[in-house]
Amino acid sequence: MYFVVQVRGVVNTSREIKDTLKMLRLHHINHCVLIPDTPAYMGMIRKVKDYVAYGEADSEILATVLKTRGRLTANEKLTDEYIKENSQYSDIEAFAKAICSGEAEITDIPGLKPVLRLHPPRKGYKSIKRTYQQGGALGNYGSEINSLLYRMR
Repeated sequence: MYFVVQVRGVVNTSREIKDTLKMLRLHHINHCVLIPDTPAYMGMIRKVKDYVAYGEADSEILATVLKTRGRLTANEKLTDEYIKENSQYSDIEAFAKAICSGEAEITDIPGLKPVLRLHPPRKGYKSIKRTYQQGGALGNYGSEINSLLYRMR
């Protein structure tokens, strides 16, 4: 599983990039989605790598982000009680572990929005004009995406 966070806006970009971001459900800056590790999704990520930050998901950070930013369709917060009533999982941590291991999907919880709307990161981005390897905020973070998401929770 990968976290994908939109970092840059789409003004003056090609139609292909805008369409790919829409297919990934990334409509605004600082929105995050969780996608599986499939060749189709990896091709989409490669196409928009200059506009997003992505990396491997960690179950602890996913649980933290779901607790603070998980929303239901009625714009209510996601709670352990809702998870227990509407699924086989006992709490948010168990659900996050199941998602990261590939046993569950975020759509298994009825009414849970697939897009997580995050805050801008505390202490800011280093630069949104360079890749992560060059000291910026774009591209493949690897496992370091978890520290970025912790700052954005």
